[in-house]
Amino acid sequence: MPYRVVIGNNKGGSGKTATTVNLAAALAEASHRVLVVDMDPQANASRRLGRPFDPAEPVATTAEVVKAGADQEGVAAAAVVACGWDGTYAEHIDLIPSRFDLENRVSEAGVLGAVGRLYTALSGVDDDYDVTLIDCPPSLGHLTQLGMAAATHALCTVEPEFDGVDGAVRFRDFIAKHGPSLRQPGAAAELRMAGFVVTRVRSQMTAHSYQIEGLPDLFGDLLWSPQIPERAAIKDAADIPTSLRTLGTGPAREMAAVFAELAKQLLAVQR
Repeated sequence: MPYRVVIGNNKGGSGKTATTVNLAAALAEASHRVLVVDMDPQANASRRLGRPFDPAEPVATTAEVVKAGADQEGVAAAAVVACGWDGTYAEHIDLIPSRFDLENRVSEAGVLGAVGRLYTALSGVDDDYDVTLIDCPPSLGHLTQLGMAAATHALCTVEPEFDGVDGAVRFRDFIAKHGPSLRQPGAAAELRMAGFVVTRVRSQMTAHSYQIEGLPDLFGDLLWSPQIPERAAIKDAADIPTSLRTLGTGPAREMAAVFAELAKQLLAVQR
């Protein structure tokens, strides 16, 4: 089965989308092929990768992919587009974009087998990619469960504040409790945690330092390093939108190096 990583936390603002997009960029810079699946109706990953929804030129999105996944294996292939960035990124990063109407799929949560629709839709589609990254909303609801059911591993972003850590614990515990029931027929193994990435760190905040001290006790060897500091460069790149290395400032290059190290850890999990 392809290496698929669902990225989440049960709290908003924990850096999920920034981590998804910048990991994809780092992997592409190392010549790895990446598929990003945007499972958040806010569609921020799609916009940041240069593929905002354009009503004048509509394309298939995850909303259609999930709907068709009820009975069509591999249907997600019809929704794959190259990211909107130039150069090596366009060559190495593909995207299944999202838009706001993905929210309509939530009403299908009670339908028998609905949680496996993304898994079915992706069948055979990402076999030639090194990694598939699935960006999820800040929820443990149906859309996140679709991502979990399709994935082999889970990566949790942790903002070092009480609510962010609590959301990470809920994400981890949900997978431990419900992961077995999300496993799809034909999947090689149950979903397992790949790691926890500490994000949006503000070292001058006493509350952040306090929370960071306690993270090894909560997450043990699954706690990744380096941490991702809160930097304006990450927001600047997201707003343009472009990659950190293309942004080219000193702080942007510093952050790109951080994500390059985290990308190496992500690849090491599969080995």
